[in-house]
Amino acid sequence: MLLSSSLYFVFLTAVFLLYWPVQRWRTAGLSVLLFANLFFYAKWDLFYLALIPSAALIDYSIGLGLGRFTNPHTRRTLVTSSVLMNLAILASFKYMPFFLASWAGLTHTKPAEWHWTFPLGISFYCFQSLTYTIDLYRKDGKPVRSLLTHITSVTFFPTTLSGPITRVLTLAPQMEKTGRTLADSDSGRALWRIGLGLLKKFLIADYLAENLANRVFDTPNLYTGLEALIGVYAYALQLYYDFSGYSDIAIGSAQLLGLKLPENFNRPYQSLNISEFWRRWHISLSNWLRDYLYFSLPGLRSKWKLFTYTNLFVTMLLGGLWHGASGNFVIWGALHGAALAIHHGFRAARGNPAPSTNPAVRFLSRLLTIHFVVFAWVFFRASSLDNAVEVLSRIASLTASLANISLPISVVIAVAVVAHYLPRKVADFCSGLFVKVPFYAQAAVLTLLVLAIEYVAVTGAAPFLYTKF
Repeated sequence: MLLSSSLYFVFLTAVFLLYWPVQRWRTAGLSVLLFANLFFYAKWDLFYLALIPSAALIDYSIGLGLGRFTNPHTRRTLVTSSVLMNLAILASFKYMPFFLASWAGLTHTKPAEWHWTFPLGISFYCFQSLTYTIDLYRKDGKPVRSLLTHITSVTFFPTTLSGPITRVLTLAPQMEKTGRTLADSDSGRALWRIGLGLLKKFLIADYLAENLANRVFDTPNLYTGLEALIGVYAYALQLYYDFSGYSDIAIGSAQLLGLKLPENFNRPYQSLNISEFWRRWHISLSNWLRDYLYFSLPGLRSKWKLFTYTNLFVTMLLGGLWHGASGNFVIWGALHGAALAIHHGFRAARGNPAPSTNPAVRFLSRLLTIHFVVFAWVFFRASSLDNAVEVLSRIASLTASLANISLPISVVIAVAVVAHYLPRKVADFCSGLFVKVPFYAQAAVLTLLVLAIEYVAVTGAAPFLYTKF
């Protein structure tokens, strides 16, 4: 069930209508949400009804142990058990085909068949679940006493496919709070976020993918160097608007249920440097990698700064592998890891100065950052290393023609760029206007949006890009 499908919004409406009348009773409200979460998983595969509750029960029990025991060895054993279990789930249901293929390549044998792969990636579940046990191990909170609350929190359906990765110790207290109400302004903002997410997904991301980005990456030699370059820019916009569109729908869905999820994007292509980019792009994953991977690596307290830069590189390398077990993602992670290490080292050598206020310097910094990010996106998107080389070689041919760049494509790219670089106060002003108008006017705006989507997105909804990770 995609968050952009009509079935999802029928489902969301049903959950909304069932949840609010019983929300004042904690057990009843949580039961409705848990049933919705498990139904959402079951729509992808019934196997999840056995896997996810079982894993959640184990982590819940480990959490109780971490709250009870004070012996360091016992606590390390408990948190290690949680980490190993969740990594085993990832390895078994995401990376096992890669492991078997790699082993077959080393031993020159036929890869063994592995049938335990499922349509829904469970990385976001595992990452969200690990926040709970690791936070408890670090004594950053107290265990959730209610099993119902815990399982409902770690399986919350808007975050299942692509986040935002939400700390269980942040989400669980919200779910347990009774007597909440949904103000008209809150519902208006929720509908605004959902509508904005749909617009980003259908009218920008899917359009650019279908009409330019996919074609350039599938057959780069059919395009001139300039067209290939524009195709790579189009993919950078597609990826941002696709993923931020999903985040908007997920955040808006949670708001309709009176729950707050963390923001996941903050206009990342306006970043002055690569470090700022990772504070603006996929914020929940960036924070997870920093808090639960980078800070867990050895050597951070050493006087040798080399450990800091090495750990930055290793963190991003593993982040690349999380996106996919292939050489392309390794290169993408290595590029960002190296860039982060170089930037931190450069700043440290200069005494960590404040960012320049010179407009020319800031413009050039943004230009350099965005082009490095776009260059790395080539490896992220390409189907293989050879495909990435083909795209980059085509761009390097310096041939020029715009025969394949139609006027509608140019307009969509221009709208996407302008929307990204508009001041935040413009977006806040538009959101404020939408919230203030009567309900029937909000419904009319959303109806017009749906009609526009039906007219433009004639091929239907494509899956969100991050649902495969």
